[in-house]
Amino acid sequence: MMQLARTDDRKKDTREKIQLGGLIAKAGLRYEKRALLLGLLLEAKRKLAGNAPERARLLAIGEEAFRHDAQEADFGVDAHPADDHDRLDADRDRAADGRSRDDI
Repeated sequence: MMQLARTDDRKKDTREKIQLGGLIAKAGLRYEKRALLLGLLLEAKRKLAGNAPERARLLAIGEEAFRHDAQEADFGVDAHPADDHDRLDADRDRAADGRSRDDI
């Protein structure tokens, strides 16, 4: 029984991590360095502390993005046509900095 509970907890944790990774991809940040992503999140956490208007503003942006994706899915439209452009832009930026995708 204890083994089953641990397995369920691990599955739940894995599912949550996959969903969070999906948010990174949805935001067009898939090819950014992990340190940059962590910096963005830590800075956002700092800026949101006690800042209800900023929290509400960012929540509205996120909700609109989810609505937009849902509407595109309803019509069979590719929800992320810009992903290839985002990847190419990120590759170009890394090349300009002397980095490659392997540096991620």
